[in-house]
Amino acid sequence: MAGRKKTTAAVPVNTATSTDIVPVGKGGFLGHIVGHLAGKALPYAAPWAGAATLPPLAGFATNTMWGDAPLSAGLASAALAVGGAALTGIAWKTTPATTKFGKFRRAQVSASVAAGMGWLTTATAAGPFGSPVLDAWLIGGALFAASWNVRQVVRNGASGDTDETEASGGMAALAAAIGWEKVSVKNPKGTGKGTVKAQIEVAPSTTVDEVQSTAGKVAAGLQLPPSGVVITKDPEDASKGTISLRVADLLKDGVPFAPPVAMGLLPTEDIPLGLYADGEVWAINPFAAAILQHLLVMGVTGAGKSEMLRGLLTHLATRRKLSVFLVDLAKGRQTVGHIADGIDWLIQDAKEAKRMLRALPAAIKARGDVLASEGLDQWTPDSSLNAVVVWVEEAADVADFQELEETARKARSVGIWLCMSLQRATWTNLSTDIRANLQGVMCFGVNEASDAGFALPDRVTAAGAVPDWGSDRPGYAYATGMGIPQGRWTTEVRSGLTDRDEVAALVAAGASYRDPLDEPTATALGQAYAQRAHKGTNRTTPGVPAAPVAVEAAPAPSAVGSAPEPADSAYDIEDDEHMTAAEQAADAEIQEAYDEVLGSIPGDPEPDAPYASLHLEDDVLDADEDGGMEFDTPAPVGTEEARHILYTELDGWVQTGRLEFEPADLIPATTAAGRKRPWMQGELKRLVELGLIQRDGHGSYSIVQSPLQPA
Repeated sequence: MAGRKKTTAAVPVNTATSTDIVPVGKGGFLGHIVGHLAGKALPYAAPWAGAATLPPLAGFATNTMWGDAPLSAGLASAALAVGGAALTGIAWKTTPATTKFGKFRRAQVSASVAAGMGWLTTATAAGPFGSPVLDAWLIGGALFAASWNVRQVVRNGASGDTDETEASGGMAALAAAIGWEKVSVKNPKGTGKGTVKAQIEVAPSTTVDEVQSTAGKVAAGLQLPPSGVVITKDPEDASKGTISLRVADLLKDGVPFAPPVAMGLLPTEDIPLGLYADGEVWAINPFAAAILQHLLVMGVTGAGKSEMLRGLLTHLATRRKLSVFLVDLAKGRQTVGHIADGIDWLIQDAKEAKRMLRALPAAIKARGDVLASEGLDQWTPDSSLNAVVVWVEEAADVADFQELEETARKARSVGIWLCMSLQRATWTNLSTDIRANLQGVMCFGVNEASDAGFALPDRVTAAGAVPDWGSDRPGYAYATGMGIPQGRWTTEVRSGLTDRDEVAALVAAGASYRDPLDEPTATALGQAYAQRAHKGTNRTTPGVPAAPVAVEAAPAPSAVGSAPEPADSAYDIEDDEHMTAAEQAADAEIQEAYDEVLGSIPGDPEPDAPYASLHLEDDVLDADEDGGMEFDTPAPVGTEEARHILYTELDGWVQTGRLEFEPADLIPATTAAGRKRPWMQGELKRLVELGLIQRDGHGSYSIVQSPLQPA
């Protein structure tokens, strides 16, 4: 497992300790004090030394060279005057003046250059040591040195009136270089964790939005990564903002996985997933937030989504009152196979995934009823229900947009956290309505900067928080929502690196703490949950009953809640043996008639044949007296017996694991009941209203619960 390399900022180190002894005497304590004072005074002595030596030496040299001949002295003085004017102009233009002290410094530098060159011009012709040239040097040189001493004192803060902006130094120079003439950069401070932050303030004619658009120039000017510069607005003052510079990457050597602090935590405890760029812990807490925010995870292949998922699932699998459903049709076992015991329902089959998603609305309704009876407006740990995490990889491949949008909209208040992971959340992969309900985001590396806008809020991408590094920086991301403070949304995170053996051991240790799915939710999910292909080990929690499973078919059709038929019904529902024999006889008769009908239809009928338009779902035709072919229609039976025939067919499918069907599949049972298509359609509608079956988007149906299973 890769560890995070510890990085420390370079700071001055004093090697002397309290045990060092400075000897008294020659070069001893007194010499030490003198040396210290000399070191403090040396910066202030430099202007005096320069003023005392440079002008007389330069004047003596130029006077010796050109001062003897009037023509030479005149030409040299003229040349020095022109050169002095040019040099003064250069000093004025090249000295930064974006602050108050910058303007003072520019005036001081320009005046010093002009005075010095003027004195040198005069000394070239008249000589440096005659009056009044010598007097000008003595008086002017002293004033020059003193003015620079004053500037040094004020700059170092001895006056107690230091301008914050002056301390910015390089930041002010950078602002001038990138065209921030109307932007003030104030109070830059290093965090000691690889980040420098400063306040910015714009003039009335400028906006922070315009400053945000120059983040790339700032990064280039400071030789930082494109994501290393983030400029955020002040939510309370439109003229102010903050610039954050990531000058060191504390995460580049990897982030270790943070194991759970304890077993059996509630879902409302923080979930640590990694570290922020400044070394602080990156944690989420979706179930403790004021509003449960569904999650959108986006990033290209290799960006680190699976690694983050393994860490998240490990934490969830060690908690109580929590159940996890995970859909991954592509590489489920490869990604989470070693921690699959902590997943209550792991789905790798598209048909089973559709069953689960179609069963969720019934579970949402049932959970809402339970919460209402408990006096709760939304799920909390005080409820008898488990929190539920539904994680779907590439959701667009397994769900209908409209169906998924309704689930996302209704699930949050009943404690179902819906998480969807995909590479690009474009409108073709995920509808805008669904995306609007996914308010929590983890955006890992994307190939194009514009792709980040499909997931992250506009205010985050506008600040420069755009993970357009593709798969080059696995594990790096930006995260929003789920209890994360808004001030952290623009800070890079990196998820922890998991070890297969470590997380597998943690999940195994959590088995005795994981609660099974609560009975109301399990019952509402019906046969889709009872017949799930994978069952996590949380169903074996000591002292807690397992989730309900399918039961044997009940003999009486009244299990669906209908009133019994009158006494003249042709079917005796109290005689089990007679019922079984009747069923067998009816099945044999139906199969014989069914085979006879199918056998009489050619495999490839002619288009103009009378029977070419015949379909299995059509009503049974009356016998054609001239055709020579007759249909033996069973004698009509009572309503309750007819329903039982239909329900027995559905129950048989449930017992064999078949949960999807089309209306045409029920034609044999409908014929055996002596009924026609309108009756069958009415019964299907009735079963939908009872919540026993669901009608899918394309005319097919899913069985939620067997009609013969007791309620």
